[in-house]
Amino acid sequence: MGVSAPSSDAHARASASKGHKPSQVKATTDASFSIKPVQSRVLKGVTMIVPQVGEAARALADAQIKPQLTLVPDTPVQIAHGVPPRIAAYAAAHALPSPCLILDVDIVEQAFHGLSAALPDAHIYYAVKANPAPEVLARLQALGSNFDVASRREIEMCLAQGTSSNRISFGNTIKKESDIAFAHAVGVDLFAFDSEAELEKLARSAPGAKVYARILMECEGADWPLSRKFGCAPAMAADLLIRARDMGLVPWGVSFHVGSQQTNPAAFDYAVSVAAGVFARVHEAGIRLGLLNVGGGFPSRYQHDVPTHTAYGDAIRNAVTRHIEARGFGRPDVIVEPGRGMVGDAGVIQAEVVLISRKDDTDPRRWVYLDIGKFSGLAETMEEAIKYRFVTPHDGGPTGPVVLAGPTCDSADILYEKADYCLPLDLAVGDKVFILTTGAYTTTYSSVCFNGFDPLASVCI
Repeated sequence: MGVSAPSSDAHARASASKGHKPSQVKATTDASFSIKPVQSRVLKGVTMIVPQVGEAARALADAQIKPQLTLVPDTPVQIAHGVPPRIAAYAAAHALPSPCLILDVDIVEQAFHGLSAALPDAHIYYAVKANPAPEVLARLQALGSNFDVASRREIEMCLAQGTSSNRISFGNTIKKESDIAFAHAVGVDLFAFDSEAELEKLARSAPGAKVYARILMECEGADWPLSRKFGCAPAMAADLLIRARDMGLVPWGVSFHVGSQQTNPAAFDYAVSVAAGVFARVHEAGIRLGLLNVGGGFPSRYQHDVPTHTAYGDAIRNAVTRHIEARGFGRPDVIVEPGRGMVGDAGVIQAEVVLISRKDDTDPRRWVYLDIGKFSGLAETMEEAIKYRFVTPHDGGPTGPVVLAGPTCDSADILYEKADYCLPLDLAVGDKVFILTTGAYTTTYSSVCFNGFDPLASVCI
């Protein structure tokens, strides 16, 4: 398949020498992985980066040009044409169901260390929704991570790994009151809100809890915006924080999200400046806020290089110093909520070509149907927002334009029709393909049984 992989016997001997036993493949809505060390040079290969903050704007501008994309990977040879070596080796040595996500938890650990080094004074709250695999949660728990959760189920997942409730933030602004009561009962003491009605629920079912207001934020520069549905106007956020004090809650801070896959670190500067306005308004009312939650947005590498952890860390630290500290509000605790940036690069989906056809003899584009689509893990291809990279057995040969689609009986199950993807002309039905950077928002987006297809399988190496 154009990847360098040891034989099955060699893989088994290497695994045995380190006491490693591969976990069983599972087809569930939760990914399942095991743990094995990975060298840091592998991560450097997987996450190709832009070395300077100043180049972020240029990278963003380049991305907007939308050049024709070639599916021949441009990553270093030593990482097996873009596939992390241990993942490539495992796929070559084992018969896996198709499609199947293979995730290396040690690459997750590398990302955790990278972000920790870039923001040494910040508190990392991993966004569980990105990938709630027990092995991912266990590794991050052992590393000292905190967790951002969106539901009662995610709270239970974290508690099952031994996470103390004071390391959990209930960051969803749309919560059932019964779930608020459950969270409060098990000791969760940090809650997000963005409306008066949500604040009233918190006052009733989590009295005395610390609360932070999420403000509306434009998400320019993000491939997956998170505006409109979440957050409220800054003036409303300030008024609600003041009211929270009068309702028996502890007004604790402000949060925002600059959009998922945010490729411009400068976006954080503007967001912090807006949050500082809320700090100022509540300060006038005699309230000193102690928390600034800058959300996620840290990117994975899809079609384009992305800035380094250091670039984001510098941007966030400088913004807090300039807009919060310099105005006399002190140094708040800073929370970051990486999801995609923590697990995206750690996963690769192995899929299969089901059909190759044409709609018209005069149309140069082939339709390539895979056994995975929007409903089985690739939901983020909606509006062609997230553009994955592919590895095929025929990379390096002549290519031609394609439309990529999934296997279901739904006309919406088209992955890429406008993005000018090209695939090798020798690609054939039955070929295995690797879909890179798929560790985030794939298993959790997979449907339960649409058209009778199994949920996306997952395996650890």
